Amino acid sequence: MVASAYVSRLAEPNQSLKSHRALSRPARDNPAYHHFIHTLPMLAADLFSFALRVRERSPLVHCLTNLVVTNFTANVLLALGAAPAMVIAREEVGEFVPLANAVSVNLGTLDLPQSKAIRAAVEAANRAHKPWVLDPVAVGPLSFRTAFAFDLLDAHPAVIRGNASEIISLSGGESSARGVDSTTFAEAALDAAQVLALNTGAVVAVTGPTDYVTDGRRTVALSNGSPLMTRVTGVGCALSATVAAFVGVADSEDRWAATLAAVAYSSIAGELASRDAALPGSFAVAYLDRLASLDANLFAATLVSRDVASGASRA
Repeated sequence: MVASAYVSRLAEPNQSLKSHRALSRPARDNPAYHHFIHTLPMLAADLFSFALRVRERSPLVHCLTNLVVTNFTANVLLALGAAPAMVIAREEVGEFVPLANAVSVNLGTLDLPQSKAIRAAVEAANRAHKPWVLDPVAVGPLSFRTAFAFDLLDAHPAVIRGNASEIISLSGGESSARGVDSTTFAEAALDAAQVLALNTGAVVAVTGPTDYVTDGRRTVALSNGSPLMTRVTGVGCALSATVAAFVGVADSEDRWAATLAAVAYSSIAGELASRDAALPGSFAVAYLDRLASLDANLFAATLVSRDVASGASRA
């Protein structure tokens, strides 16, 4: 589907950003929902259990990612205990995807040959019932990748992970974007993320100074991380692969929790790594070490989260 057609669907009266609050209010008023969120501090062990599954099962994550971050992404997955694969030939992806536990699609250095390989990989993932994650890098200001990203929305990504500008653009809004750096705070993309999740059926993660993970009805904010994570290229792109690894060991009904766990795990590892290293080069190494060594107790002690609707928080 072309971008304009998808935007028109999002702009229908019962799908618009203005109507989102009415759409989501029943979920927010559900006592069971708030019971879950209010007990989120007690569920740190449940979130960490996804990391343990990754270490135990070593899921194979097929990454069709950008040329800049391939090596770092592979190293992040290895540090987590997952197995990376970077098969990019259109002639091979259809054969390889069924062997993987999940697929990570990143549009960072998109060109026509890669777009064809991505399309083949996504089709193969859907046929094999394998979850795939979309990272819509720099969508909005660049027309080729933007139209392609809108087409991919019709292919049912399990998770969409992007910064504020990218998520606003995918939801049909206008944002100010500068390359891959978001010039819009993640809070401004929250309504857009919730509507995008409701319209696509995907879990949506908006990352920035505060991270948000939503399925359109459940939304949690995470306040961990470090500014140094923005000073090492590939940290955000590798997060999308991390999400794929976590989703790859989760049941389909647990994808929201798995995504929340992946974002929390990555951010906490970055925050702890910033205590070990003050400069970008040493931080990159420390980050990999923290990904590999983070334990349940330190994860629970560091996690800072809150429900967006109720304001219940854990610090």
